[in-house]
Amino acid sequence: MSTSSTPTAFGIDIGGSGIKGAPVDLAAGELTTDRVRIPTPAKSTPEAVAAVVEELVAGFDLAPDVPVGLTFPAPIKHGVVPFIANLHESWQGVDVPQVMSEAIGRRVVAVNDADAAGYAETVYGAAKGVEGLVLVVTLGTGIGSALIANGTLVPNTELGHLEIDGHDAESRAADSAREREELSWKKWAKRLQRYFETVEMLFSPDLIVVGGGVSKKADQFLPLLELQAPIVPAALRNQAGIVGAAALAAANHR
Repeated sequence: MSTSSTPTAFGIDIGGSGIKGAPVDLAAGELTTDRVRIPTPAKSTPEAVAAVVEELVAGFDLAPDVPVGLTFPAPIKHGVVPFIANLHESWQGVDVPQVMSEAIGRRVVAVNDADAAGYAETVYGAAKGVEGLVLVVTLGTGIGSALIANGTLVPNTELGHLEIDGHDAESRAADSAREREELSWKKWAKRLQRYFETVEMLFSPDLIVVGGGVSKKADQFLPLLELQAPIVPAALRNQAGIVGAAALAAANHR
């Protein structure tokens, strides 16, 4: 079923510190109510996180056929977490959609958090209507990435971990590196230039979208970059994960 025939879906954004959720108007790509946030359990095991998700969903009066999608702070390969960094180690090898579906009694679509945000930008945001290959990069504590080819998500890219000049790329080019080393915008832009020109050489994207909190200050660093593809700030900001998860759930709804 396409998003156009499903007016509402529910999106959940699971993070290391908070679990957020809200219904999404799929025509507009906007939350229909304020999002609800519940702190992530200190011991963030699958059982504990699933209980929070159950509580979150129960707080909304959702029709039985509303698709539910959630983001997860790790790769999701055919539903399963191959490795985990930001939640409890017991998530490794867990089938996320199965655990969450059992908790809330609904079919759940699970997707990596960077992939959800990237997909949202292509459906509703800065990359809407762009044909070809779109690269969405989130600059934050690390570097998250999403590749969308002609509207289809290519999941689980980890382009923040490319080795460039002998370094893990995000260790030098993430926004956390700028803050940690107290880099000027100009000096940080030189690192971003090296990163983006490498990714551009490998993938030849038609558009690059930059997200993360630092994208609010895009005018300080994007004009300093010289690339073949246009590079623009993300549009959806902190709603992108919820919106993207909801849109992907609707796109995969059966």
